[in-house]
Amino acid sequence: MAKQLGLLFDVTMCVGCGACYEACKAQNELPKTNDEPLKDHLSSETYTVVEQYGDVYTRKMCMHCTDPTCVSVCPVGAFEKTALGPVLYDADKCIGCRYCMQACPHRIPRYEWSSMNPRVRKCSMCYERVKEGLPTACAEVCPTGATQFGELDELIAIAKKRIEDNPDTYYPHIYGLEEAGGTNVLVLSPVPFEQLGYTANLPNKPLPTYTMAALDKIPSVVGIGGVFLAGMFWLTKRKNEIAQEEQKTNGNNSHEK
Repeated sequence: MAKQLGLLFDVTMCVGCGACYEACKAQNELPKTNDEPLKDHLSSETYTVVEQYGDVYTRKMCMHCTDPTCVSVCPVGAFEKTALGPVLYDADKCIGCRYCMQACPHRIPRYEWSSMNPRVRKCSMCYERVKEGLPTACAEVCPTGATQFGELDELIAIAKKRIEDNPDTYYPHIYGLEEAGGTNVLVLSPVPFEQLGYTANLPNKPLPTYTMAALDKIPSVVGIGGVFLAGMFWLTKRKNEIAQEEQKTNGNNSHEK
C-alpha cells in the first residue's frame, strides 16, 4: 500500500517571497491575475496564495483532508481521495451543484462563474508530479524550506519535534493533524491559527461521519434526492452542450460575414 504524502508549511520560515504562488501558476498553466502575489486571493485561476498577517506570512490552499467532506457530499463522485493523499476533482462528472463549496470546512474550492462550461477549481497537490516521485512545484521552489513535501508520517514527526525543541517559537499545535479528522497539509505557526485566518474550532471527528449519521435518518429523502440529482446532471450536461453548439454556430456565422 502506498504511503500517504503531504505538505508541511512552517509560518516561522516563510519570507513572503511568493515563489510557491508563481510555481503553482506555472505548473497548472494558470493566467497571471495580480502583479503582486501578496495581493491576490484564491480563485478559479489561483490555487494557492501567500497572505501577510502583521510581520508573518502564511499560505492558503486545499488541505487535502484525510476523510474529505467534498468527496462525501458530491452526488456524482466528482471528487476522489487518492491512495497517495491528494484529493482530485473530475470536471467530466461534475453537475455544478457546488455542494463541495458549501461543505468544505476550510472554504477552499472556487467556481468558474464567468465560464460557459464552469468547473470547480482547487489545488491537486501536483498529483501528476507526486505520482512520479517528484515533489510538488511549490515545495521544490521554496528558498527557505518553509514548504516541505514528503511522507505524511515523517512530516508529522518533524512538526512535533520542532515544537518540542522550540517551545518558545511555536504555538503548541499542528494545524491539520486533527482538524476535521486530519489533513495531508500541516501548518506550524508562532501564533494561534485563527489569527492567520485558518478555520478555528473544527471538530476532530471527520465531518462525513456527521453526514452519514444524518442520511441514515432520512433514507426516503436520499432516494428521491438521487433521482432529482440524476435529472439535474442530465439537464446541466445538455445545457453546456447547447451552449457550446451555439458558440460554434456564432463563430461560423461571424467567419462567413
